[in-house]
Amino acid sequence: MTIDQIHQSFSHDGSVPLMTLSSPSGAAQYASLRASLNGIDDDYVFPFDLSSYRKIAIDPFSTHKLSPTQLTDIQHNINLCRDVIVYFTSCGSASGYGGHTGGAFDTVPEVCLMDAFFRACPDRFLPVFYDEAGHRVATQYLMAALDGYISPEFLRFYRKGGSHLPGHPELGLTPGIQFSSGRLGHMWGTINGIAMANPDKVVFMLGSDGSEMEGNNAEAARLAVAQNLNVKLVLDDNDITITGHPSAYLKGFVLEKTLSGHGLETVLTVDGEQVEELYEAMRRSVVASGPTAVVCKRSMAPGITGVEATSQGHDAVAIQYAIPYLEARGHVKAAAYLKLATKTSDPHPYQGTGKSDAMRKVVGQTVVDILSTLDPEERKSSVMVIDSDLGGSTNFNKIQAAFPEIYVQSGVMERGNFAAAAGFGMHPSKQGVFSTFAAFLEMCCSEITMARLNRSNVFSHFSHSGVDDMADNTCHFGINNMFADNGLEDGYDTKLYFPCDPLQAAKVVQRTFPLIGTAYIP
Repeated sequence: MTIDQIHQSFSHDGSVPLMTLSSPSGAAQYASLRASLNGIDDDYVFPFDLSSYRKIAIDPFSTHKLSPTQLTDIQHNINLCRDVIVYFTSCGSASGYGGHTGGAFDTVPEVCLMDAFFRACPDRFLPVFYDEAGHRVATQYLMAALDGYISPEFLRFYRKGGSHLPGHPELGLTPGIQFSSGRLGHMWGTINGIAMANPDKVVFMLGSDGSEMEGNNAEAARLAVAQNLNVKLVLDDNDITITGHPSAYLKGFVLEKTLSGHGLETVLTVDGEQVEELYEAMRRSVVASGPTAVVCKRSMAPGITGVEATSQGHDAVAIQYAIPYLEARGHVKAAAYLKLATKTSDPHPYQGTGKSDAMRKVVGQTVVDILSTLDPEERKSSVMVIDSDLGGSTNFNKIQAAFPEIYVQSGVMERGNFAAAAGFGMHPSKQGVFSTFAAFLEMCCSEITMARLNRSNVFSHFSHSGVDDMADNTCHFGINNMFADNGLEDGYDTKLYFPCDPLQAAKVVQRTFPLIGTAYIP
């Protein structure tokens, strides 16, 4: 298969072996992945024709309005890409490896328009789909397959260990990938530097309302405005996060006002599902001088019954929703594959005490059990629990359900939220409580230092920190947790606990909560 080089950039790593069935290394890798299915897929054929993708070119500098033919072609590409994304991300759900459907599904219209711009004016754009929401990686893998770096048959092994298709893009691991991306809100600053290095190019960045909650982006916005950088943001504003609706729990945060407040003069709001309206806004954004933003209003996972406008789209769409969606769209073979018994299990035996379970569940429940022993007035005055949009994942939503009066549901703002917990816990008789993923601990290093120096009482739970090749590159190997233990031994004490099984996790919480000083439990 011929490689379409349209999306190659200065960071393209040509040394990464192609993941194609026609290459020896790709064929061997594919055979290894198939072995886990024990022959249930002997007659498997990728159930979509990616060659039907229309590689059209649209020059936004000269085309003020889409022609009927262009509109038809773009809509065709949107439908194809969205159906394929539902299929292979749901394969991740069916196999037990999870993933993320909604974000990649949502942003397909703007991605298809960006692709058309790149093909029309390759000398005026840096032709990369930079995305500061790394979990929307399905977009990158689909485009790599369309460009010929990956045989589409690999896509059904999305996030599986050894597939080289992790839950966030990693430069140098997957062929065709042009950048690495991880947590929300970390990439705009990098894009500023890329724009500085390529002053004659338009640089797009895909973002979201969740990404723009992060403090990094405030700094990046000010630099982009001050230097009049040719950075063009296209932001998916679906008002849905893992724990609910930001408009309800983070009042005062309005994407357009935030961006305008940073100094962006061109901030355009559109219905992201209206292609003609979206095109007009993206065209205006491209031809305008300096940094601009297009805010795409839409429900999460539009058109997927049972998932649309809910937080379920953040994970891989469950097969109970994906199957009827695909069948209604005429993709019977794709739906049939999702019905196969593709779920795999860990082949390794483990030693431990008690039953195997997610320790984050135990930590959250044990905190609830301890809090239930406190006098209600004492509990309300002495304990404050704050999350960073991940309470449903860290299992601290159990605390929210049991004691909503002490629980602060906050946004994607880890540093500020941790600092608030530490500030609350500066009083010697008060306890701040914080939770997020271990992957995000490194963001809080300065705040952790200040909490230590202020002798704050902070109990922190950093979950999802085990060894986990399937999902998220190097952030799931427990390394980040060690950043918390960064004080001097003879100075201010920091307690870092790393329980090895659920029973030990419960005992650690019982031993350390409530506490004096700072403690961190991965």
